[in-house]
Amino acid sequence: MTGDLPLEITPEQLAIRPAGESVIVDMRFQGQLGRGRLRGARWLGPDPVEAIATEIPDTGAAIVLVCAEGIRSLAAARALRDRGYRRAVSLAGGFERWRAEGRDREPPVGREAARLARYSRQLLLPEIGEAGQERLLASKVVVVGAGGLGSPVILYLAAAGVGTLGIVDFDVVDVTNLQRQVVHNLDRVGRPKVESAAETIGHLNPDVTVIPHPERLSAANALGVLAGYDVIVDGGDNFPVRYLLNDASLHLRIPLVHGSVYRFEGQATVFLPYEGPCYRCLFPEPPPPEMAPACAEAGVLGALPGIIGSVEAVEAIKLLVGIGEPLVGRLLTYDSLVQEFHTLQIRRDPGCPACSDEQRVPELVDYDDACRPGDGVPRPPSPGPA
Repeated sequence: MTGDLPLEITPEQLAIRPAGESVIVDMRFQGQLGRGRLRGARWLGPDPVEAIATEIPDTGAAIVLVCAEGIRSLAAARALRDRGYRRAVSLAGGFERWRAEGRDREPPVGREAARLARYSRQLLLPEIGEAGQERLLASKVVVVGAGGLGSPVILYLAAAGVGTLGIVDFDVVDVTNLQRQVVHNLDRVGRPKVESAAETIGHLNPDVTVIPHPERLSAANALGVLAGYDVIVDGGDNFPVRYLLNDASLHLRIPLVHGSVYRFEGQATVFLPYEGPCYRCLFPEPPPPEMAPACAEAGVLGALPGIIGSVEAVEAIKLLVGIGEPLVGRLLTYDSLVQEFHTLQIRRDPGCPACSDEQRVPELVDYDDACRPGDGVPRPPSPGPA
């Protein structure tokens, strides 16, 4: 075929063109490539105009642009024609029409194909895309606690493709856990929680490497266990762990994502060492035992940790990819009985015993004798001025 081409050609017209007369440019989003591509197509990303202008000389061959449904490709073809590419055309109906008509295409293969399919919905988000997904795959997150809060955190971070997950928990699965600790199941009662969680992750996403820490976190081992991770997520169920995690994150300068639940209420925030308030800015000292009832005494709505844990997973992903506004300096509270969320502004305390002086990090202390383990949530402070 010679001369100018129409701005659009149909799949049938493209299929009968002799080989060598067309350069096919795939401009779909990364997450859409899992469906395969036209044979011989070259992927140049969702905005290929500049790349074509610099990488593909105008040899007289038709440049056929392929997007998912033929809408963005039509606009790109017009832009190329404005630059002098008179034989730039759009595939009418895009790849989806080509596929629906049963025409020949190359399926993705190997590990890359599996990743394109698995993370396709995240890859479609421009805030994440291929670069963000690669950051997630290269990231290391440690989740302290594989219980009610830790379960949704572990599941969603593994599903999102966080490459390395450390899991800290010394306990074993008990039948009373199963009402809310969804990373475990009835067949694993009596087994270590880190082992059970690792097995679930193995079935969910083979991209994820699990580092089990089947031990109780303490002042003696906290720095060694937590060092080397990019983000710490608090999935614990007691005050001693919360204070220990806060102080260890200051030592290591690792962001700490906090969550806690009590009966029908929960809260979440992010502690960014020396850039925002820390846990001790809110609650300088652990509460007395009578103010910290355990789940076994006070009870907890099973779905509640799922909500707060999911918020924690979102905050961890935001920190890892570098998107959005983390809950730094903000405490998100949730009351499930009235279905209300509130966000309270919280400030860094200039007199905080832990973070007021960067040159004097707090001593790590085991609070087990001063505060009985429990699931209680201290009442948040009154909201201050924004």
